[in-house]
Amino acid sequence: MQLKTLALLATLAGVSPAWAEEDPYLWLEGVDDDRALDWVRAENAATAERLESSPLFKELYTQAKEVLNAASRLPEVRQEGDWLYNFWRDEKNPRGVYRRTSLAEFASDQPAWEVVIDIDALSAEENTQWVFKGMSCLREHPEHCMVRLSPGGGDAVVTREFNSVSKTFVKDGFFLPLAKGGVGWIDADTVFVSTDFGAGSMTKSGYPRVVKTWKRGKPLSDAKLVYEGDVESVSANAFRLHSAGADIDMVRDGKTFWTSERYQLKDGELKKLELPLSATVNGAFQGRLIISLKEDWNRDGVKYPQGAVLIADTTALQTGGKGTIDVLIEPDNTTIVQSVNTTDSTILVTVLENVRGKIYRYNPGPEGRFERSLIPFPDNGTLEITSTDDASGNFFARYESFTTPPALYYVASSDWQPQKVKGQAPSFDGDRYQTEQYFATSADGTKIPYFVVIAKDAKRDGTNPTHIFSYGGFRNSLTPSYSGSYEDLSGAYGKLWLDRGGVFVLANIRGGGEFGPQWHAAALKENHYRSFEDFEAVAEDLFERKITSPDHLGIEGRSNGGLLVGATMTRRPELYGAVICGVPLLDMKRYHKLLAGASWMAEYGDPDVPGEWAYIKEYSPYQNLSSGVDYPAVFFYTSTRDDRVHPGHARKMAARMQELDQEIWYYENMEGGHGGSTTNDQLAYRLALAYTHLWTQLK
Repeated sequence: MQLKTLALLATLAGVSPAWAEEDPYLWLEGVDDDRALDWVRAENAATAERLESSPLFKELYTQAKEVLNAASRLPEVRQEGDWLYNFWRDEKNPRGVYRRTSLAEFASDQPAWEVVIDIDALSAEENTQWVFKGMSCLREHPEHCMVRLSPGGGDAVVTREFNSVSKTFVKDGFFLPLAKGGVGWIDADTVFVSTDFGAGSMTKSGYPRVVKTWKRGKPLSDAKLVYEGDVESVSANAFRLHSAGADIDMVRDGKTFWTSERYQLKDGELKKLELPLSATVNGAFQGRLIISLKEDWNRDGVKYPQGAVLIADTTALQTGGKGTIDVLIEPDNTTIVQSVNTTDSTILVTVLENVRGKIYRYNPGPEGRFERSLIPFPDNGTLEITSTDDASGNFFARYESFTTPPALYYVASSDWQPQKVKGQAPSFDGDRYQTEQYFATSADGTKIPYFVVIAKDAKRDGTNPTHIFSYGGFRNSLTPSYSGSYEDLSGAYGKLWLDRGGVFVLANIRGGGEFGPQWHAAALKENHYRSFEDFEAVAEDLFERKITSPDHLGIEGRSNGGLLVGATMTRRPELYGAVICGVPLLDMKRYHKLLAGASWMAEYGDPDVPGEWAYIKEYSPYQNLSSGVDYPAVFFYTSTRDDRVHPGHARKMAARMQELDQEIWYYENMEGGHGGSTTNDQLAYRLALAYTHLWTQLK
């Protein structure tokens, strides 16, 4: 590359020519640059030529498509008014349809669905490859809705008002052009809006810092300012918390990824809430806020412990204000609050007890106390509340495990007994496998839990092809899933991996949220290396148990998990036989300068601060590649349209490993966003590539 061109790219990317000279692959950060895209197309073609000719690839691709498009998949539903809505993709509708049915109809064996929005038809009509990002409706008048659409699947969306009765976009209704941010309903004619308002309105992380209220029929330029955050913040937004006739309007200023200032907007006046910056506002119940604490909090002589869930009057959180703060949930060592859902009459709390899901309901009792009752779902699996009806208190919840297909349960407040209304047909025979939980000992002595899904008749001789999936960051909790990961794969891993003789492992390493705030905090910033040590300890424990051995061990992670496997691969290459590295962070010297990277400095640290770069550089995968080292074969995948984690991370790492004469396979989908794919066919193709890679390297 000519020095002039190199210097230009360096200027555009916000780095000096000196750094550009140190990084010969900086040009690959040009997302849509012709030279970079030529490289991507060449790598995609080489990967396709190498893999698509394999009979194994063809088998896996066919099986993956069958699983992902199966009519027997579980239709997830969200209640809006009297309707249950579902987004559905299949071979006939590759981009999907947003459809609805009634509760009574949904309970039938073959519910009749009414198509509300056909994304394939809309894409054809408007000559744009739309990706559906969701629809939200006004609670009191659910005909008023906002639809979010992305061209290509990125985080930036176009927002368009939609009428759910006429099933049409509203002419001259609310409309936001492509941007990160969005709108939230206040009433039928008013919304909160946070978006790109022009020069200076976005943070360095690329998110809105300005919040306004916007009236129907008025141009966006006339929207009234509510709040303006600092450019150094991550983002700012406003929203209405529904609370049985006592709604609470809130403004949140995300100072870092993990800390926020919060304000109540009442009668046109902003009042700051005196909360710990790390606290999370979960919702509102009967005019009071529900708050989760991530650290100890001393308030008016009372100590509220880390991990507690509080319910508080907003006035009690204001300087000089009066009101009460009550403890809803006391923390303990084994129970971790995953989510809080509210209805007009009940608080529903989903928890993890030793990484197994349970749901409790809390009803107001005498003297301001809350009475807790366990809702009797099946045990030893993952539970998630997917939709609630505020007025009745009824709700839907999803249950699944590694070998049990997901099922949807309906719980009526009349008796609180879960009734199974829909279940996915098995994608593989789960009875052939057993799930075991073990604990590995990390370098500092911490016990690290992990799950093993293995055939009941498997030999423990160290020869089992084994696949570890993990994440280890951002409080993300990995729980038993029929998909094997946090992607919705409908059991594809069982068909493509378990049924062919593989062993699956899910590692609950530090950095995640499986055991509360402290489990996450233990691997923050200068301690992030602990995630890698935990992961390596799990690998070594598998070897000691004779479940597998290095030649037969493949590892996978995506996003922060991509950083995880990239780091452990460069730290301990002798432990692994193959790597799948998806939509990853890998160049930690420049991650904060690329797309949304600046928003994650509270997790990793700031590379521009010498003391923080000192510990980041110790594990940054891109900077730690060395000649003369035999690295395991890597399959990289990313998306050109990923506007969260820059595709340059994967591009540069792959190019550098090729320079070092290492075996890599590379696939970059030209759309897909951070999810990596927008249709079931694209997902099936990527899964077939990844599992062909594993089977080729490990068998």
